Amino acid sequence: METALNYFAVFGGLDIKVDMTKPLRTLIKRDILDKYYDIQEYIQKLTKNKAPYHKILTGIALGDRRVNSAFKRADVEYDEGIETIYELEELNIIQTETSMDFLTKNFEENDVADKLLFTAPFLRFWFAFVSPLYRGISRGEFDESFEKFNNYHNEFMSLVFEQLCHEFIKVTFKDDEIEDIGRYWDEEKNDINLLAQTESGKVIIGSCRYTNSKMKKNELSILRDYCENLEITPDYVVLFSKAGFSNELKAEKSNGLKLYTVKSLKSLII
Repeated sequence: METALNYFAVFGGLDIKVDMTKPLRTLIKRDILDKYYDIQEYIQKLTKNKAPYHKILTGIALGDRRVNSAFKRADVEYDEGIETIYELEELNIIQTETSMDFLTKNFEENDVADKLLFTAPFLRFWFAFVSPLYRGISRGEFDESFEKFNNYHNEFMSLVFEQLCHEFIKVTFKDDEIEDIGRYWDEEKNDINLLAQTESGKVIIGSCRYTNSKMKKNELSILRDYCENLEITPDYVVLFSKAGFSNELKAEKSNGLKLYTVKSLKSLII
C-alpha cells in the first residue's frame, strides 16, 4: 500500500497507466522526464504559458503553501499574486484552503494567511521537481531532479498522505456524514492537519504522520493541548501513521480514539 501511495503522489492526475511492478524512479524517467517536451506542451496549454503562473506554482509546490510565502518565493507583488491565484483557480489548477477557525475560539481573531493546494498530485510533482530544473532536463540530464526529489521525498509525501486521510474520513463517517473538513493553523503555532465536523455537529480532530517512526502517545498529548488552547471539545480523535503506533498509544484506543495506518487507505487509490 505504501508503494501505491508513492506512485499516486507522482502520477495522480496524469492520464497514463502506471505499472507498479516497476521501480518508481524508472517510471519517472520513462513516463515524465523522457517525455518532457510532450508534457511541457500540455502544461503550457493548461497554464496558457504565462510566466507569472509558473512562478507562483513553483512557489507553492515545495513551500509551506501559505499565500504570502508563495508570493515571496515567486518574487511577485501581492496584487499581481492575488490576481494570478484567482486565474489559476478558474483554470482548476489550484484551490484555496482557509484555516478551519470557525470551530475554535479564534473565529474573530485568526487573521492568518490562506494556503494553496494543487488539484492533482502530478501538477505539484511537476512544479516541484521538473519545471524549475527544465534546463538540465531538456538536455536529458536528470540527476539534479532525482536528487531534489530524494531530499524532499518525505515532505512531499506528507501532504498527499494528509489529503488521502481526509478523503478516508469522509467515507468512513457514513452514518453521520462529514459536513466540513480541513486543517487549522494560526500565528501562535497551533497546527492541526485534520479537523472536521459532521452533520450532527460532532467534532473530529486528527493527526497524520508520514514518517518512518511509530507514532507515540505524545502525539495524543499534543492534540489535547491544541484542543485546550483553542477551546475545542472533540468527539473523536483520529490518528494516521505510516509506521504504526507504539504499544502505549495502542492501549489508549477506544470508541473516541481511532488509529489508522497506510493500509487503511487502500480502498481510496487501488
